[in-house]
Amino acid sequence: MVNFLDIADYRDFLLNYYKRRKEKMPLYSYRMMGSKLDLDSSYLYRILQKKQHLPTHAIPSAKEMLGLSGRVAEYFDILIACSQTKNQDKRNTLTEKALALRDVERKRINDSELRFLSEWWIPAVRAYLEISGGLANPKIIAQNIYPPITEGQAQEAIDILKNLGFVSNLASGRLKINNTHLTVSGPEKAKAVRGFQKQVLQLAEKALESCPVPERDISTLTVAVDAVGFEDLREMLQEFRRLVQKRVDEASSPDRVMHLSMAFYPVAKSSEVL
Repeated sequence: MVNFLDIADYRDFLLNYYKRRKEKMPLYSYRMMGSKLDLDSSYLYRILQKKQHLPTHAIPSAKEMLGLSGRVAEYFDILIACSQTKNQDKRNTLTEKALALRDVERKRINDSELRFLSEWWIPAVRAYLEISGGLANPKIIAQNIYPPITEGQAQEAIDILKNLGFVSNLASGRLKINNTHLTVSGPEKAKAVRGFQKQVLQLAEKALESCPVPERDISTLTVAVDAVGFEDLREMLQEFRRLVQKRVDEASSPDRVMHLSMAFYPVAKSSEVL
């Protein structure tokens, strides 16, 4: 499956779609694809060869055929607009908008690296090393992690981070952070993530009482939504997490380590109208 952010010309969306359909159904043709877009097969061929552009009337059908929605559909529209403008300033603006839709780069961790998620304070130490300029002093780290951890735990976290390659030694004796954002997949990894999330949510509960209000932001909502609204809100939360990660990347001089916990779950089942 092609990552949509690897595509710089909107016509490659269409070409990749055609190739995938052709692999699954050898008899699939330009005529069959053109009929979905209300285009002549020869004209569609020229589009796929990047000699013509997709006409305006075919854009909605193209997005429907490609199954594009949300951020991907927006990216597709921006690429179309960018290809059609001759104004360089406008092209630059559109390119910036397209780049803003990109995800942050993530390192996928393997099974041997799940130790990283076993204790909440290990990722916290890693983040603290970033704001401290890589100062690897277990005593100072332990004093600045909240809730407090032991000096031994701080050293253990440093050792784990080194062994996993998440940090590396510098000539100055400090540590360099590697691969800012992480992601996991698979049953065992999902279990590790759930365990980590449970710890984080427990910390959020404690923060209600232990953390001064000016230093935190904890709020809740109880809402009634339909199925479509539920899916829309899930997409909004995913997009918000992406924007948070991008904003974190832009921080030039981070001075604190924060946990962000988002939970969206049912508290009442739907009932049939009597």
